[in-house]
This record gives sequence, C-alpha cells and structure tokens, in this order.
Amino acid sequence: MTTTETDQADEAAEAVPSTAAPHSPPGPHGYSNHKDAHLKRLRRIEGQIRGLQRMVEEDVYCIDVLTQVSASTKGLQSFALQLLEEHLRHCVAAAAAEGGPQIDDKVAEATAAIARLLRT
Repeated sequence: MTTTETDQADEAAEAVPSTAAPHSPPGPHGYSNHKDAHLKRLRRIEGQIRGLQRMVEEDVYCIDVLTQVSASTKGLQSFALQLLEEHLRHCVAAAAAEGGPQIDDKVAEATAAIARLLRT
C-alpha cells in the first residue's frame, strides 16, 4: 500500500461518524445487556492499538508489529461477530416476530453488515 493509499484509508476510517445513523432506532439494542463486557473488550483492543503506536515509535521489528496487528484485527473481528449475533437475536428476531415489511429491511441491513465485514 502506498503512502497515498494509507493516508486515504486513514482518512476514511476517521470519517466514520461517532453517532448512530439517522435511521437507527433508539435503544435498547441487542448489545445492551452485555454493554459492560463489550466496553471492556473495546478497551483491550484500544490498548492493543496504542501498543502498535508505541511499537512503531520504538522501531520494533516489522514481524513483531505485524503479529500485534493480527491480534488487534482478530479482536475487532471477534467483537464485530458478537455484535452481529446480538443484532440477529434481538433486532432481526423482534422484526420477524412483529411481522410486516420491516423484516425485509432488517435482513437487508444485516446482510449489508456481513458484506462489509467480509470486505475487511
């Protein structure tokens, strides 16, 4: 990846809004029952990312940095899969129980989320 591509990827990552999308329903969400555990997991991942920054600052051997990148990536993927499972169990299941056209919207939404996860 060139420096320009890296800069563009960094800008794209920073462009992700921190607030929910305008179409997202108000809480509680599927992950609400496990919020503390999720926050703990995210703090652990954040620590891994800070460790990566420190490793680069300290000129740590490339392979060691890549090993940490792999661990951080795996942590985020695991977190994403857990959120997806909770979304399916809570939001999609509730839409199915209620019936109507919103089930199609929820399935499409989950499918799009899965597609985004597969692209990473």
